Amino acid sequence: MPDQPTDPGQDPDTQLMLRVKRGDRDSFTELVEHWKHPVIGFIYRTLPDPDEAEDLAQATFVQLWKTAARYQPTARFSTFLFTIARNLCLNEIRRRVRHPADSLDEPRPDDEDHPLRQIKDHRQPGADAETTRSELFNLVDEALAALPEKQRTALILCRDGELSYEEIAAVLGTSLQATKSLIHRARETLKGRLKPYLDSGEWQRNPSAAPARSPKPGSSEGWVRH
Repeated sequence: MPDQPTDPGQDPDTQLMLRVKRGDRDSFTELVEHWKHPVIGFIYRTLPDPDEAEDLAQATFVQLWKTAARYQPTARFSTFLFTIARNLCLNEIRRRVRHPADSLDEPRPDDEDHPLRQIKDHRQPGADAETTRSELFNLVDEALAALPEKQRTALILCRDGELSYEEIAAVLGTSLQATKSLIHRARETLKGRLKPYLDSGEWQRNPSAAPARSPKPGSSEGWVRH
């Protein structure tokens, strides 16, 4: 990933957004088609709920359309877009804290006999490699969801959003050095959590984490109304 951000004036998505600012709906549709899956992926890794991810992604683009008239190309379009998405995620997290819902998937705190979730050992003969790979992806998502919000967001944007360190810092409102530190700590924490599974097939479930579910497949035609 480059350390220096692209000049916003050379960013084709920034040019599209400037046309959206002038009321060009076709340019808006083009931006939605290009960015909807990265935004859904970002939100899903922040709030591992496929329905919520799609709803908040739609809300992100609705907000993008509503604020288009005030858009200023001071950074790449992706920085502006992911800032909106992150703010909506933070609002949803705050809402959930104020109105917590009971979860049937919450582990029993008094279940001392089963403190670990046993995962099939992929090193055993005849193990299904594809199933094991899927399990590992789910565990990575679960470990990612347990990270502090800024670490999680920084790592997701670094890995999936293709943003530079400077652009991630702009989304988070942190310094460049702090952003690099957040990404480093996030990576080290994930390595530490995944090592027991890779070594022995055991996984220590984070008590606050719900099982990860994949976002629903399907067409997104007519996905955003504006």
